[in-house]
Amino acid sequence: MEYEYVLVERSGDFTEITMNRPQRRNALSLQHMRELIAAFTAAGESDALGIVLAGNGPVFSAGHDFADVADADLAAVRSLLATCTELMTLIQQVPQPVVARVHGLATAAGCQLVASADLAVASEDAAFAAPGGKGGWFCHTPMVAVARNVGRKRAAEMALSGDIVDARTALDWGLVNRVVPAGQLDTATADLLERVTRGSAQSKGIGKQALYAQIDLDQAKAYAYAVEVMAATSQLPDAREGMHAFLEKRKPQWQRGRE
Repeated sequence: MEYEYVLVERSGDFTEITMNRPQRRNALSLQHMRELIAAFTAAGESDALGIVLAGNGPVFSAGHDFADVADADLAAVRSLLATCTELMTLIQQVPQPVVARVHGLATAAGCQLVASADLAVASEDAAFAAPGGKGGWFCHTPMVAVARNVGRKRAAEMALSGDIVDARTALDWGLVNRVVPAGQLDTATADLLERVTRGSAQSKGIGKQALYAQIDLDQAKAYAYAVEVMAATSQLPDAREGMHAFLEKRKPQWQRGRE
């Protein structure tokens, strides 16, 4: 597929998906989101072991493009938000670890992208906000993802105040995994992606799916689900190979994966 607003680059084991609408601060228009869905679908179906989500220009993403919304009717806005939800859900459904590489502002649905990614590395100049709280259109859908990262009290503060949260606070609150100087952002992102893609790709893909499936269940249901998944996956060739390699003190030979 040819993209107008997205750049896709494969480098070794990893695919980088870059939002490329800098003149609109990477605002998530309907077409932009459709292209991101296509790019993530293709990457998820490929043999890539990891995915980076980045943005070109001065900011990561300013969220929804109000040009799509300001005069739209209810059905059109509902469809737009359904497409956004499809994108956010897809990021967590692809089997590969997805790392957001964040610089500048990530606001509203842009902040939702960061919260939806499996992991995130931010530069020290990054900042995050759900600005609808001080405007006329509350950030209802972005807070679904953000609240699951930062917890209720902090989510309420972000959502109700609309204030900007700096990168160090975002780290403390659990919205990002690392904060580094801007000059180290690429290196730190690559380092994290290298570490989280070690081992069996099949095992990791199932593990990611199971993590999201159980995380919002109550403890008893979460254990019941996890027991069944862990028991079933013990029978997979890579699981057997990993255990035998450990017992035999040798390096495992994965069907697909990396050391």
